[in-house]
Amino acid sequence: MKILITGACGMLGQDLCPTLEDLGHDLIETDKETLDITDKNKVFNFFKNSKPDMIIHLAAYTNVEKAEYEKDLAFLVNAEGTENIAKAAFEFCIPLIYISTDYVFDGAKCAPYFPLDKPNPLNVYGKTKLSGEKAVLKYCKKFYIARTSWLYGTHGKNFVDSILSMKNNPVIKVVNDQIGTPTWTMDLAAALIKLTDKPYGIYHLSGGGKPVSRYEFAKTIFKYANLSVNLVPCTSAEFPQKALRPKYSVLDNGKMLRNWKLALKNYLELSL
Repeated sequence: MKILITGACGMLGQDLCPTLEDLGHDLIETDKETLDITDKNKVFNFFKNSKPDMIIHLAAYTNVEKAEYEKDLAFLVNAEGTENIAKAAFEFCIPLIYISTDYVFDGAKCAPYFPLDKPNPLNVYGKTKLSGEKAVLKYCKKFYIARTSWLYGTHGKNFVDSILSMKNNPVIKVVNDQIGTPTWTMDLAAALIKLTDKPYGIYHLSGGGKPVSRYEFAKTIFKYANLSVNLVPCTSAEFPQKALRPKYSVLDNGKMLRNWKLALKNYLELSL
């Protein structure tokens, strides 16, 4: 199968692409230099010339905090860019996988979110990703919307590596009032491949197992890394940010991904 990947150089893309190649797929890997998703004409011409059998749309503006200050750019990439991809997918009758986020929810439910629960994003990033979802729903008939959460991986800045970089700090404060489930990019890549065997629709692809706070996640990271540190829980109010984060953004993944602790162990074995 010939698969077009947008955002192939991102954290998820750099794990997904080799996985797909190992399965024998022919990949068309793009980044913002080779495919400007914000230019509708370029997107249509690219699709017309490359003739992919499937599209996996990873390209996105992902800086949650910075999006509050660069709202127009975030909407241009995540909303308008995704709309261009969705329209082209419909025009050429190509199945589309769109990666979305737990941040489309406000966290008020205080229970795991199911795919058909009503979104209500708190921040600009979440709003832009939800706009992307709406574009896919509006224009595509053959689509998968895959929401994920707390993503980490070898090829990009992430919570696991950031926490480990603080190991020599006298005190490490981590918020204890944001609850979710971590997701390793390699596990997500495998789940995306399996997703194509399922009916079109919206799915939650996040780590399985018991939800944790950011503090509990950090505690587990140091435990598995055999590091003794002075880790202290705190509230989000102690780290004021312009972008509001949902307090509870746990996604019910329908047992599509394994326990996040098992994934974290594997990640640390490879990276330490």
